[in-house]
Amino acid sequence: MTVLKPVTAFGPDFPFAYDDWLNHPAGLGRIPVERHGEPVAVIGAGAAGIIAGHELMKMGLRPEIYESAKFGGRLRSEPFEGAETVIAELGGMRFPVSSRGFYHYVDKLGMESRPFPNPLTPAAGSTVIDLEGETHFAREAGDLPPLYREVAQAYRAALEEHADFAALTLAVRARDAERIKQIWDPLVEKWDERTFYDFVTSSQAFRSLSFRHREVFGQVGFGTGGWDSDFPNSMLEILRVNLLELDDHQRYIVGGVESVLHRLWNEVAPCAHWPDGTSLSTLNGGGTLGRAVRIARNAQGGLTVTDQWGVARDYAAVLVTCQSHLLTTSVEVDEALFAQKLWMALDRTRYMQAAKTFVMVDRPFWNDPGPDGRPLMSMTLTDRNTRGTYFFDNGPGRPAVICLSYSWMTDALKLLPYGPEKRVELALSALERIYPGVDIRRHIRGNPICVSWEADENFLGAFKGALPGHYRYNHRMYGHFMQSELPAAQRGIFLAGDGISWTPAWVEGAVQTALNAVWGIMTHMGGACAPDNPGPGDRWADLGPVSLPD
Repeated sequence: MTVLKPVTAFGPDFPFAYDDWLNHPAGLGRIPVERHGEPVAVIGAGAAGIIAGHELMKMGLRPEIYESAKFGGRLRSEPFEGAETVIAELGGMRFPVSSRGFYHYVDKLGMESRPFPNPLTPAAGSTVIDLEGETHFAREAGDLPPLYREVAQAYRAALEEHADFAALTLAVRARDAERIKQIWDPLVEKWDERTFYDFVTSSQAFRSLSFRHREVFGQVGFGTGGWDSDFPNSMLEILRVNLLELDDHQRYIVGGVESVLHRLWNEVAPCAHWPDGTSLSTLNGGGTLGRAVRIARNAQGGLTVTDQWGVARDYAAVLVTCQSHLLTTSVEVDEALFAQKLWMALDRTRYMQAAKTFVMVDRPFWNDPGPDGRPLMSMTLTDRNTRGTYFFDNGPGRPAVICLSYSWMTDALKLLPYGPEKRVELALSALERIYPGVDIRRHIRGNPICVSWEADENFLGAFKGALPGHYRYNHRMYGHFMQSELPAAQRGIFLAGDGISWTPAWVEGAVQTALNAVWGIMTHMGGACAPDNPGPGDRWADLGPVSLPD
Protein backbone atom coordinates (compact mmCIF):
# COMPACT_ATOMS: atom_id res chain seq x y z
CA MET A 1 0.00 0.00 0.00
CA THR A 2 1.37 3.44 -0.99
CA VAL A 3 1.99 5.72 1.98
CA LEU A 4 1.05 9.29 1.13
CA LYS A 5 3.11 12.04 2.66
CA PRO A 6 1.95 15.68 2.79
CA VAL A 7 2.48 17.71 -0.37
CA THR A 8 6.01 19.12 -0.42
CA ALA A 9 8.05 21.00 -2.98
CA PHE A 10 9.12 17.71 -4.55
CA GLY A 11 9.72 18.37 -8.25
CA PRO A 12 7.94 18.37 -10.58
CA ASP A 13 10.76 19.27 -13.00
CA PHE A 14 13.44 17.61 -10.86
CA PRO A 15 11.77 15.31 -8.30
CA PHE A 16 14.66 15.05 -5.85
CA ALA A 17 13.98 14.87 -2.09
CA TYR A 18 16.15 17.70 -0.76
CA ASP A 19 14.71 17.32 2.73
CA ASP A 20 15.70 13.65 2.84
CA TRP A 21 19.21 14.53 1.65
CA LEU A 22 19.50 17.19 4.36
CA ASN A 23 18.24 14.94 7.14
CA HIS A 24 20.30 11.86 6.34
CA PRO A 25 22.77 10.96 9.13
CA ALA A 26 25.60 10.57 6.60
CA GLY A 27 25.51 14.30 5.85
CA LEU A 28 25.62 15.98 2.44
CA GLY A 29 29.08 14.77 1.52
CA ARG A 30 32.82 15.18 2.02
CA ILE A 31 35.72 16.84 0.28
CA PRO A 32 39.30 15.54 0.28
CA VAL A 33 41.32 16.43 3.38
CA GLU A 34 43.93 18.23 1.29
CA ARG A 35 41.24 20.72 0.16
CA HIS A 36 40.14 21.54 3.70
CA GLY A 37 40.40 25.21 4.59
CA GLU A 38 40.35 26.42 0.98
CA PRO A 39 38.37 29.62 0.45
CA VAL A 40 35.36 29.76 -1.84
CA ALA A 41 33.55 32.99 -2.69
CA VAL A 42 29.82 33.37 -2.08
CA ILE A 43 28.37 36.51 -3.66
CA GLY A 44 25.21 37.56 -1.84
CA ALA A 45 24.16 37.18 1.80
CA GLY A 46 20.57 36.20 1.10
CA ALA A 47 18.94 32.83 1.71
CA ALA A 48 20.87 31.00 -1.03
CA GLY A 49 24.23 32.47 -0.06
CA ILE A 50 23.97 31.93 3.69
CA ILE A 51 22.54 28.40 3.42
CA ALA A 52 25.17 27.35 0.87
CA GLY A 53 27.89 28.98 2.96
CA HIS A 54 26.73 27.15 6.08
CA GLU A 55 26.82 23.74 4.37
CA LEU A 56 30.17 24.38 2.65
CA MET A 57 31.64 25.40 6.01
CA LYS A 58 30.50 22.10 7.51
CA MET A 59 32.43 20.30 4.74
CA GLY A 60 35.62 22.09 5.78
CA LEU A 61 35.77 24.88 3.19
CA ARG A 62 36.06 28.58 4.01
CA PRO A 63 33.11 30.42 2.44
CA GLU A 64 33.87 34.14 2.15
CA ILE A 65 30.62 36.07 1.84
CA TYR A 66 30.31 39.22 -0.29
CA GLU A 67 27.31 41.52 0.17
CA SER A 68 26.67 44.69 -1.81
CA ALA A 69 24.08 46.25 0.49
CA LYS A 70 22.01 44.64 3.23
CA PHE A 71 22.44 41.23 4.83
CA GLY A 72 19.40 39.02 4.17
CA GLY A 73 18.72 39.76 0.51
CA ARG A 74 14.98 39.66 -0.12
CA LEU A 75 14.35 38.17 3.29
CA ARG A 76 14.27 41.69 4.64
CA SER A 77 12.66 42.37 8.00
CA GLU A 78 12.73 46.11 8.69
CA PRO A 79 12.12 47.27 12.28
CA PHE A 80 10.08 50.38 12.97
CA GLU A 81 11.90 53.20 14.70
CA GLY A 82 11.60 53.00 18.46
CA ALA A 83 10.07 49.52 18.35
CA GLU A 84 12.90 47.20 17.34
CA THR A 85 10.84 44.01 17.70
CA VAL A 86 7.97 45.33 15.56
CA ILE A 87 8.85 44.68 11.93
CA ALA A 88 7.72 45.11 8.35
CA GLU A 89 8.44 42.13 6.09
CA LEU A 90 9.53 43.89 2.91
CA GLY A 91 10.43 40.76 0.97
CA GLY A 92 9.38 37.20 1.67
CA MET A 93 6.73 37.19 4.38
CA ARG A 94 4.68 33.98 4.00
CA PHE A 95 6.18 30.54 3.81
CA PRO A 96 4.16 27.46 2.82
CA VAL A 97 4.65 24.37 4.94
CA SER A 98 5.45 22.45 1.76
CA SER A 99 8.83 24.23 1.74
CA ARG A 100 10.53 21.44 3.64
CA GLY A 101 14.06 22.50 2.70
CA PHE A 102 13.50 25.94 4.19
CA TYR A 103 11.78 24.61 7.30
CA HIS A 104 14.71 22.23 7.85
CA TYR A 105 16.70 25.30 8.86
CA VAL A 106 13.82 27.05 10.63
CA ASP A 107 13.26 23.98 12.80
CA LYS A 108 16.96 23.35 13.34
CA LEU A 109 17.34 26.89 14.68
CA GLY A 110 14.28 26.59 16.92
CA MET A 111 12.47 29.47 15.18
CA GLU A 112 8.75 29.96 15.79
CA SER A 113 6.23 30.30 12.97
CA ARG A 114 2.51 31.07 12.99
CA PRO A 115 -0.28 30.93 10.39
CA PHE A 116 -0.18 33.88 7.99
CA PRO A 117 -3.36 36.02 7.89
CA ASN A 118 -4.26 35.25 4.28
CA PRO A 119 -7.77 35.89 2.96
CA LEU A 120 -10.54 33.57 4.17
CA THR A 121 -8.26 31.83 6.69
CA PRO A 122 -8.80 31.50 10.45
CA ALA A 123 -5.60 33.51 10.96
CA ALA A 124 -7.17 36.48 9.18
CA GLY A 125 -10.41 36.15 11.15
CA SER A 126 -12.42 37.85 8.45
CA THR A 127 -11.99 39.05 4.88
CA VAL A 128 -13.47 41.90 2.87
CA ILE A 129 -13.54 41.75 -0.93
CA ASP A 130 -14.17 45.08 -2.61
CA LEU A 131 -14.57 45.06 -6.40
CA GLU A 132 -16.03 47.80 -8.58
CA GLY A 133 -17.34 49.53 -5.46
CA GLU A 134 -19.25 46.46 -4.23
CA THR A 135 -18.10 45.11 -0.86
CA HIS A 136 -18.52 41.60 0.58
CA PHE A 137 -17.68 40.50 4.13
CA ALA A 138 -16.75 36.87 4.75
CA ARG A 139 -15.26 34.66 7.41
CA GLU A 140 -14.99 31.68 5.05
CA ALA A 141 -15.45 31.05 1.33
CA GLY A 142 -19.05 29.91 1.79
CA ASP A 143 -20.03 33.40 2.94
CA LEU A 144 -19.28 34.90 -0.48
CA PRO A 145 -21.84 35.21 -3.31
CA PRO A 146 -22.21 32.20 -5.66
CA LEU A 147 -20.08 33.85 -8.37
CA TYR A 148 -16.96 33.46 -6.23
CA ARG A 149 -17.61 29.77 -5.65
CA GLU A 150 -18.22 29.33 -9.36
CA VAL A 151 -14.83 30.90 -10.09
CA ALA A 152 -13.05 28.58 -7.64
CA GLN A 153 -14.84 25.52 -9.01
CA ALA A 154 -14.03 26.53 -12.59
CA TYR A 155 -10.32 26.83 -11.85
CA ARG A 156 -10.24 23.42 -10.17
CA ALA A 157 -11.96 21.99 -13.23
CA ALA A 158 -9.45 23.71 -15.54
CA LEU A 159 -6.55 22.17 -13.63
CA GLU A 160 -8.07 18.74 -14.03
CA GLU A 161 -8.91 19.22 -17.70
CA HIS A 162 -5.55 20.60 -18.79
CA ALA A 163 -3.09 19.04 -16.32
CA ASP A 164 -4.45 15.76 -14.91
CA PHE A 165 -4.06 17.57 -11.64
CA ALA A 166 -5.45 15.01 -9.18
CA ALA A 167 -3.16 12.27 -10.50
CA LEU A 168 -0.18 14.62 -10.49
CA THR A 169 -0.89 15.69 -6.91
CA LEU A 170 -1.18 12.06 -5.85
CA ALA A 171 2.23 11.34 -7.40
CA VAL A 172 3.78 14.29 -5.54
CA ARG A 173 2.29 13.10 -2.25
CA ALA A 174 3.64 9.59 -2.86
CA ARG A 175 6.99 11.00 -4.02
CA ASP A 176 6.64 8.80 -7.06
CA ALA A 177 9.27 10.40 -9.27
CA GLU A 178 8.59 8.12 -12.23
CA ARG A 179 4.87 8.88 -12.21
CA ILE A 180 5.48 12.61 -11.75
CA LYS A 181 7.71 12.74 -14.81
CA GLN A 182 5.27 10.60 -16.79
CA ILE A 183 2.56 13.24 -16.30
CA TRP A 184 4.64 16.43 -16.00
CA ASP A 185 7.13 16.10 -18.83
CA PRO A 186 4.47 16.16 -21.60
CA LEU A 187 2.91 19.22 -19.91
CA VAL A 188 6.20 21.10 -20.28
CA GLU A 189 6.04 21.07 -24.07
CA LYS A 190 2.28 21.61 -24.09
CA TRP A 191 2.23 24.67 -21.80
CA ASP A 192 5.66 26.32 -21.89
CA GLU A 193 4.66 28.62 -24.74
CA ARG A 194 1.13 29.32 -23.51
CA THR A 195 0.08 31.83 -20.89
CA PHE A 196 -1.79 31.52 -17.65
CA TYR A 197 -4.64 33.50 -19.22
CA ASP A 198 -4.77 31.08 -22.15
CA PHE A 199 -5.01 28.18 -19.69
CA VAL A 200 -8.00 29.81 -18.02
CA THR A 201 -9.89 31.00 -21.07
CA SER A 202 -9.37 27.81 -23.11
CA SER A 203 -10.82 25.58 -20.39
CA GLN A 204 -14.34 24.27 -20.82
CA ALA A 205 -15.30 25.40 -17.33
CA PHE A 206 -14.40 29.05 -17.91
CA ARG A 207 -15.72 29.13 -21.48
CA SER A 208 -19.16 28.42 -20.06
CA LEU A 209 -18.89 31.39 -17.68
CA SER A 210 -18.93 35.13 -18.22
CA PHE A 211 -16.08 37.59 -18.63
CA ARG A 212 -17.02 38.80 -15.16
CA HIS A 213 -15.96 35.41 -13.76
CA ARG A 214 -12.53 35.71 -15.40
CA GLU A 215 -12.26 39.27 -14.15
CA VAL A 216 -13.03 38.25 -10.57
CA PHE A 217 -10.53 35.40 -10.85
CA GLY A 218 -7.87 37.92 -11.89
CA GLN A 219 -8.70 40.34 -9.09
CA VAL A 220 -9.31 37.88 -6.25
CA GLY A 221 -8.09 34.54 -7.53
CA PHE A 222 -7.58 31.80 -4.95
CA GLY A 223 -5.23 31.31 -2.02
CA THR A 224 -3.43 34.59 -1.36
CA GLY A 225 -5.30 36.84 -3.75
CA GLY A 226 -5.58 38.02 -7.35
CA TRP A 227 -3.66 36.54 -10.25
CA ASP A 228 -4.08 39.05 -13.06
CA SER A 229 -0.46 40.19 -12.66
CA ASP A 230 0.56 36.64 -13.61
CA PHE A 231 -1.79 36.27 -16.57
CA PRO A 232 1.05 36.91 -19.13
CA ASN A 233 3.37 34.33 -17.52
CA SER A 234 4.05 30.84 -18.80
CA MET A 235 1.42 28.50 -17.36
CA LEU A 236 4.17 26.18 -16.14
CA GLU A 237 5.07 28.82 -13.57
CA ILE A 238 1.55 28.74 -12.14
CA LEU A 239 1.14 24.99 -12.30
CA ARG A 240 4.19 24.53 -10.09
CA VAL A 241 2.73 26.92 -7.51
CA ASN A 242 -0.58 25.04 -7.48
CA LEU A 243 0.92 21.57 -7.51
CA LEU A 244 3.46 22.17 -4.72
CA GLU A 245 0.93 24.07 -2.57
CA LEU A 246 3.19 27.11 -2.45
CA ASP A 247 0.13 29.33 -2.22
CA ASP A 248 -1.45 27.27 0.59
CA HIS A 249 -0.95 26.65 4.32
CA GLN A 250 1.42 29.57 4.69
CA ARG A 251 3.10 30.73 7.89
CA TYR A 252 5.18 33.71 8.96
CA ILE A 253 8.32 33.70 11.08
CA VAL A 254 7.91 35.29 14.50
CA GLY A 255 10.47 38.05 14.94
CA GLY A 256 11.00 38.43 11.19
CA VAL A 257 12.27 35.98 8.59
CA GLU A 258 15.57 37.83 8.26
CA SER A 259 16.40 36.53 11.73
CA VAL A 260 16.60 32.99 10.29
CA LEU A 261 19.64 34.03 8.25
CA HIS A 262 21.20 35.97 11.13
CA ARG A 263 20.82 32.93 13.34
CA LEU A 264 22.31 30.64 10.68
CA TRP A 265 25.19 33.09 10.20
CA ASN A 266 26.02 32.73 13.89
CA GLU A 267 25.10 29.07 14.22
CA VAL A 268 27.91 26.90 15.56
CA ALA A 269 27.93 23.61 13.67
CA PRO A 270 30.01 20.45 13.73
CA CYS A 271 32.50 20.86 10.91
CA ALA A 272 35.16 18.90 9.15
CA HIS A 273 38.53 20.62 9.67
CA TRP A 274 37.30 23.66 11.63
CA PRO A 275 37.55 23.73 15.44
CA ASP A 276 34.59 23.57 17.82
CA GLY A 277 32.75 26.88 18.01
CA THR A 278 33.12 27.69 14.32
CA SER A 279 30.34 29.58 12.56
CA LEU A 280 30.04 31.43 9.27
CA SER A 281 30.40 34.63 11.27
CA THR A 282 33.69 33.58 12.89
CA LEU A 283 35.10 32.38 9.55
CA ASN A 284 34.29 35.79 8.07
CA GLY A 285 35.72 37.83 10.95
CA GLY A 286 32.25 38.82 12.15
CA GLY A 287 31.18 40.61 8.98
CA THR A 288 30.77 40.15 5.24
CA LEU A 289 33.05 41.53 2.57
CA GLY A 290 31.68 44.38 0.46
CA ARG A 291 30.40 44.55 -3.09
CA ALA A 292 31.93 42.21 -5.66
CA VAL A 293 32.64 44.22 -8.81
CA ARG A 294 34.59 41.74 -10.96
CA ILE A 295 34.86 37.99 -11.48
CA ALA A 296 37.65 36.71 -13.72
CA ARG A 297 39.65 33.58 -14.50
CA ASN A 298 43.17 33.80 -13.10
CA ALA A 299 46.50 32.45 -14.36
CA GLN A 300 46.34 29.46 -12.00
CA GLY A 301 43.04 28.32 -13.50
CA GLY A 302 41.00 29.40 -10.51
CA LEU A 303 38.80 32.48 -10.17
CA THR A 304 39.53 35.96 -8.86
CA VAL A 305 36.90 38.16 -7.25
CA THR A 306 37.63 41.86 -6.92
CA ASP A 307 35.68 43.91 -4.39
CA GLN A 308 34.60 47.54 -4.46
CA TRP A 309 37.86 48.64 -2.84
CA GLY A 310 39.98 47.04 -5.54
CA VAL A 311 41.07 44.09 -3.41
CA ALA A 312 41.43 40.90 -5.48
CA ARG A 313 41.11 37.46 -3.87
CA ASP A 314 41.64 34.07 -5.50
CA TYR A 315 39.26 31.12 -5.15
CA ALA A 316 38.89 27.58 -6.37
CA ALA A 317 35.14 28.17 -6.79
CA VAL A 318 32.67 31.05 -6.80
CA LEU A 319 28.95 30.90 -6.03
CA VAL A 320 26.86 33.75 -7.46
CA THR A 321 23.46 34.25 -5.82
CA CYS A 322 22.64 37.80 -6.93
CA GLN A 323 19.91 38.69 -9.42
CA SER A 324 20.99 37.54 -12.88
CA HIS A 325 20.81 40.97 -14.55
CA LEU A 326 23.49 42.25 -12.18
CA LEU A 327 26.00 40.05 -14.01
CA THR A 328 25.75 42.37 -17.02
CA THR A 329 25.26 45.62 -15.12
CA SER A 330 26.75 45.77 -11.62
CA VAL A 331 29.40 43.02 -11.75
CA GLU A 332 32.00 42.79 -14.51
CA VAL A 333 32.10 39.10 -15.39
CA ASP A 334 34.52 37.62 -17.91
CA GLU A 335 32.29 36.63 -20.82
CA ALA A 336 34.13 33.34 -21.29
CA LEU A 337 32.99 32.08 -17.87
CA PHE A 338 29.52 31.27 -19.24
CA ALA A 339 28.41 29.80 -22.55
CA GLN A 340 26.61 32.25 -24.80
CA LYS A 341 23.38 30.28 -24.46
CA LEU A 342 23.60 30.67 -20.70
CA TRP A 343 24.26 34.39 -21.07
CA MET A 344 21.10 34.57 -23.17
CA ALA A 345 19.13 32.88 -20.38
CA LEU A 346 20.60 35.09 -17.64
CA ASP A 347 19.97 38.31 -19.53
CA ARG A 348 16.51 37.45 -20.90
CA THR A 349 15.13 36.40 -17.53
CA ARG A 350 12.16 38.62 -16.82
CA TYR A 351 11.59 40.01 -13.33
CA MET A 352 8.30 41.23 -11.90
CA GLN A 353 7.75 44.43 -9.94
CA ALA A 354 6.36 44.55 -6.40
CA ALA A 355 5.66 47.29 -3.85
CA LYS A 356 4.66 47.23 -0.19
CA THR A 357 3.62 49.98 2.23
CA PHE A 358 3.59 49.34 5.99
CA VAL A 359 2.58 51.44 8.99
CA MET A 360 2.88 50.76 12.70
CA VAL A 361 -0.26 51.42 14.73
CA ASP A 362 -0.87 51.75 18.46
CA ARG A 363 -2.88 48.52 18.77
CA PRO A 364 -4.92 46.05 16.69
CA PHE A 365 -7.90 48.41 16.57
CA TRP A 366 -9.29 46.65 13.50
CA ASN A 367 -10.65 43.96 15.83
CA ASP A 368 -12.92 46.48 17.58
CA PRO A 369 -16.59 45.75 16.79
CA GLY A 370 -18.26 48.19 14.45
CA PRO A 371 -21.92 49.30 14.56
CA ASP A 372 -22.90 46.14 12.65
CA GLY A 373 -21.06 43.87 15.09
CA ARG A 374 -18.38 43.02 12.58
CA PRO A 375 -14.68 43.94 13.03
CA LEU A 376 -13.94 47.53 12.04
CA MET A 377 -11.59 46.25 9.31
CA SER A 378 -10.64 42.90 7.79
CA MET A 379 -7.99 41.44 5.55
CA THR A 380 -8.89 43.24 2.31
CA LEU A 381 -8.68 42.35 -1.37
CA THR A 382 -9.67 45.10 -3.76
CA ASP A 383 -9.28 46.46 -7.26
CA ARG A 384 -8.24 49.81 -5.75
CA ASN A 385 -4.60 50.93 -5.41
CA THR A 386 -4.02 48.93 -2.25
CA ARG A 387 -4.88 45.54 -3.86
CA GLY A 388 -4.03 43.55 -0.70
CA THR A 389 -4.13 44.81 2.91
CA TYR A 390 -2.93 42.61 5.79
CA PHE A 391 -3.12 43.02 9.57
CA PHE A 392 -0.57 41.78 12.13
CA ASP A 393 -1.37 41.59 15.84
CA ASN A 394 1.89 41.42 17.82
CA GLY A 395 0.22 40.61 21.12
CA PRO A 396 -0.92 42.53 24.21
CA GLY A 397 0.86 45.74 25.04
CA ARG A 398 2.76 45.91 21.75
CA PRO A 399 2.17 48.04 18.65
CA ALA A 400 0.52 46.31 15.72
CA VAL A 401 1.36 46.52 12.01
CA ILE A 402 -0.72 47.04 8.89
CA CYS A 403 0.55 46.22 5.43
CA LEU A 404 -1.59 48.90 3.83
CA SER A 405 -0.76 47.77 0.32
CA TYR A 406 0.93 44.84 -1.39
CA SER A 407 0.82 45.16 -5.17
CA TRP A 408 2.58 43.81 -8.25
CA MET A 409 3.44 44.86 -11.79
CA THR A 410 1.32 47.77 -13.07
CA ASP A 411 -0.17 48.43 -9.64
CA ALA A 412 3.35 48.56 -8.17
CA LEU A 413 4.59 50.86 -10.94
CA LYS A 414 1.81 53.34 -10.18
CA LEU A 415 3.57 54.03 -6.89
CA LEU A 416 7.15 54.04 -8.11
CA PRO A 417 7.63 57.83 -8.33
CA TYR A 418 6.22 58.52 -4.87
CA GLY A 419 7.75 58.65 -1.42
CA PRO A 420 6.41 56.92 1.71
CA GLU A 421 4.06 59.70 2.82
CA LYS A 422 2.34 59.91 -0.57
CA ARG A 423 2.04 56.12 -0.72
CA VAL A 424 0.37 56.04 2.68
CA GLU A 425 -2.04 58.80 1.64
CA LEU A 426 -3.02 56.88 -1.50
CA ALA A 427 -3.58 53.71 0.52
CA LEU A 428 -5.60 55.48 3.20
CA SER A 429 -7.72 57.17 0.56
CA ALA A 430 -8.59 53.77 -0.93
CA LEU A 431 -9.29 52.12 2.43
CA GLU A 432 -11.44 55.03 3.63
CA ARG A 433 -13.77 54.35 0.71
CA ILE A 434 -14.07 50.71 1.74
CA TYR A 435 -14.36 51.49 5.46
CA PRO A 436 -16.09 54.87 5.74
CA GLY A 437 -16.00 56.26 9.23
CA VAL A 438 -12.95 54.25 10.36
CA ASP A 439 -10.20 56.67 11.42
CA ILE A 440 -7.00 54.77 10.61
CA ARG A 441 -4.83 57.88 10.78
CA ARG A 442 -5.14 58.50 14.51
CA HIS A 443 -3.74 55.05 15.24
CA ILE A 444 -0.55 55.42 13.14
CA ARG A 445 2.74 55.70 15.02
CA GLY A 446 6.15 56.65 13.67
CA ASN A 447 7.17 56.66 10.03
CA PRO A 448 5.92 54.31 7.31
CA ILE A 449 8.18 51.71 5.73
CA CYS A 450 7.93 51.14 1.99
CA VAL A 451 9.71 49.22 -0.73
CA SER A 452 9.73 49.08 -4.53
CA TRP A 453 12.06 46.25 -5.45
CA GLU A 454 12.46 47.36 -9.05
CA ALA A 455 13.98 50.65 -7.83
CA ASP A 456 16.70 48.91 -5.81
CA GLU A 457 19.96 48.79 -7.77
CA ASN A 458 20.85 45.49 -6.10
CA PHE A 459 17.67 43.72 -7.19
CA LEU A 460 16.10 45.45 -10.22
CA GLY A 461 12.85 43.63 -9.53
CA ALA A 462 11.10 41.48 -6.97
CA PHE A 463 11.23 37.98 -8.44
CA LYS A 464 11.34 36.14 -11.74
CA GLY A 465 8.18 35.67 -13.77
CA ALA A 466 8.92 33.34 -16.68
CA LEU A 467 7.31 34.31 -19.96
CA PRO A 468 6.09 31.80 -22.54
CA GLY A 469 9.07 30.09 -24.14
CA HIS A 470 11.37 30.58 -21.15
CA TYR A 471 11.53 26.93 -20.05
CA ARG A 472 14.74 26.37 -21.99
CA TYR A 473 16.33 29.39 -20.32
CA ASN A 474 15.30 28.13 -16.89
CA HIS A 475 16.67 24.68 -17.70
CA ARG A 476 20.06 26.13 -18.66
CA MET A 477 20.33 28.15 -15.45
CA TYR A 478 19.02 25.49 -13.08
CA GLY A 479 21.16 22.72 -14.57
CA HIS A 480 24.38 24.76 -14.65
CA PHE A 481 25.62 23.11 -11.43
CA MET A 482 26.20 19.93 -13.50
CA GLN A 483 29.61 20.91 -14.87
CA SER A 484 31.39 17.68 -15.81
CA GLU A 485 30.72 18.22 -19.52
CA LEU A 486 31.51 21.94 -19.54
CA PRO A 487 34.82 23.15 -20.99
CA ALA A 488 37.42 23.87 -18.31
CA ALA A 489 37.09 27.62 -18.91
CA GLN A 490 33.46 27.52 -17.72
CA ARG A 491 33.88 25.39 -14.60
CA GLY A 492 34.08 26.55 -10.99
CA ILE A 493 31.50 29.34 -11.11
CA PHE A 494 28.04 28.33 -9.86
CA LEU A 495 24.59 29.92 -9.72
CA ALA A 496 21.90 29.84 -7.03
CA GLY A 497 18.85 31.80 -5.89
CA ASP A 498 15.11 31.65 -6.40
CA GLY A 499 15.54 33.29 -9.82
CA ILE A 500 17.63 30.30 -10.93
CA SER A 501 15.01 27.88 -9.59
CA TRP A 502 11.78 26.56 -11.07
CA THR A 503 9.82 28.32 -8.29
CA PRO A 504 10.66 32.03 -8.31
CA ALA A 505 9.33 34.22 -5.50
CA TRP A 506 9.49 31.31 -3.06
CA VAL A 507 12.40 30.84 -0.67
CA GLU A 508 12.32 27.09 -1.25
CA GLY A 509 13.72 27.73 -4.73
CA ALA A 510 16.66 29.59 -3.19
CA VAL A 511 17.24 26.72 -0.75
CA GLN A 512 17.15 24.01 -3.41
CA THR A 513 19.45 25.80 -5.84
CA ALA A 514 21.83 26.58 -2.97
CA LEU A 515 21.99 22.85 -2.22
CA ASN A 516 22.56 22.09 -5.91
CA ALA A 517 25.50 24.50 -5.82
CA VAL A 518 26.86 22.87 -2.65
CA TRP A 519 26.87 19.53 -4.49
CA GLY A 520 28.49 21.19 -7.52
CA ILE A 521 31.25 22.88 -5.50
CA MET A 522 31.88 19.73 -3.47
CA THR A 523 32.28 17.74 -6.69
CA HIS A 524 34.44 20.46 -8.27
CA MET A 525 36.75 20.18 -5.25
CA GLY A 526 37.06 16.42 -5.69
CA GLY A 527 34.48 15.45 -3.08
CA ALA A 528 31.48 13.14 -3.16
CA CYS A 529 28.32 12.15 -1.31
CA ALA A 530 28.04 9.07 0.85
CA PRO A 531 26.87 6.11 -1.29
CA ASP A 532 23.69 5.76 0.78
CA ASN A 533 22.82 9.47 0.52
CA PRO A 534 23.22 10.52 -3.12
CA GLY A 535 22.93 14.22 -3.86
CA PRO A 536 21.09 16.07 -6.62
CA GLY A 537 23.89 15.70 -9.13
CA ASP A 538 24.09 11.97 -8.48
CA ARG A 539 20.41 11.62 -9.43
CA TRP A 540 20.44 14.08 -12.33
CA ALA A 541 20.73 11.46 -15.07
CA ASP A 542 17.54 9.67 -14.06
CA LEU A 543 15.52 12.52 -12.50
CA GLY A 544 16.69 15.59 -14.43
CA PRO A 545 14.27 17.97 -16.20
CA VAL A 546 13.02 17.06 -19.65
CA SER A 547 14.92 18.79 -22.46
CA LEU A 548 13.11 20.71 -25.17
CA PRO A 549 14.87 21.02 -28.55
CA ASP A 550 16.45 24.35 -29.41
